[in-house]
Amino acid sequence: MRLDPEALCAEACRETGHEDFGTNSFREGLDVLAHSIESESRLTAEALDRARDHLLRLLSTRLRIEQFHRDHPEVAGLEVPQPVFMIGLPRTGTTALAALLQRDPQRRSLLTWESGAPLPPPEAATRNSDPRIAQTQQGIDARHAALPSLRAMYDASATASTECHDLLGMEFRTQHFCGQYWVPSYTEWQRNCDMEPAYRYHRRVLTLLQWRCGPPRWHLHSPVHMFSLNDLERVFPDALFLMTHRDPAAVIGSVCSLIGTMLAMGSDVPSALELGTEQLANWKLGIERALRFRDGQREDRFADIHFNDLNADPVGTIAAAYDRLGLPFTDAARAGMGEWAAANPRGRHGSHDYQLANYGLDTARVRSAFETYIERFQIPAEA
Repeated sequence: MRLDPEALCAEACRETGHEDFGTNSFREGLDVLAHSIESESRLTAEALDRARDHLLRLLSTRLRIEQFHRDHPEVAGLEVPQPVFMIGLPRTGTTALAALLQRDPQRRSLLTWESGAPLPPPEAATRNSDPRIAQTQQGIDARHAALPSLRAMYDASATASTECHDLLGMEFRTQHFCGQYWVPSYTEWQRNCDMEPAYRYHRRVLTLLQWRCGPPRWHLHSPVHMFSLNDLERVFPDALFLMTHRDPAAVIGSVCSLIGTMLAMGSDVPSALELGTEQLANWKLGIERALRFRDGQREDRFADIHFNDLNADPVGTIAAAYDRLGLPFTDAARAGMGEWAAANPRGRHGSHDYQLANYGLDTARVRSAFETYIERFQIPAEA
């Protein structure tokens, strides 16, 4: 196997000079993922090398994090009080919402550059000038140059808020891998695995990042959190949630287009029809799990943000959500969010064109799958 887990772990140890990965809970996910990539993804040789580098980077980063915690045991005792997690279907405005929330000086967002390269821990004085920012941006610019359409789908930057894929990925228990590689057996395993170890590692990295660069109250976001909110709650028992909503018929085609574009960079699987069926079933399951979690006497910890409201009045919509959760909404937050909204109109990097029919789906089928969800939140249909 080119992705032999033992060989990858050994190489990571040689590269870093460290040997302690901490708990061994990461190995099951690594084993399943590596085998699934090798046997199912049909990657080109070049793409397989990229996958190998990806897994090796996560292992090496984990080794360095464990060494850091041994050198600084006081960091593990830091509190991560009342984090706010943004969840909801993908393509429902979460990227814009995360960018707006990043302008609240009372809270801290996970930035792209520090997520991928968390060591040495960021310093408050250099958080905006750290040399890792330029290095990260070079990689993003190269990806946009190779695939210009990607920017209209997902506008990333080194200093933007990012999803929790690296933090969960170091435990090799996250659905983010399923958007990068066609790995059906890993997907099935991950949907039903114990995610508590992944969230414990997630928290372990957050304490490191906030050690010298506060504040310790976080905004975090990813649609995949919907699948494992019970496990998330065991690690972050006082977490609050912002849940975004949009017509699923306008969402699923966009999701298929984005993931299909990513998968096609190194593989000829899946077919468009397979992708459509898989994504519809996947996100239906995610919503069902999230709603079951909410129904367990947790409604008071949720605020709902509708896509149309966020577009029409971003600052007012967020202010109302803060009020619902009992969070202070300061003048500084209002001003910062207003400035960002004015400078970043929707669609500034072009339109993202997609058709449900390309993936064997239609509006009626998608809305039928999400009928209960649509009715519960009174989600308006989009053209």
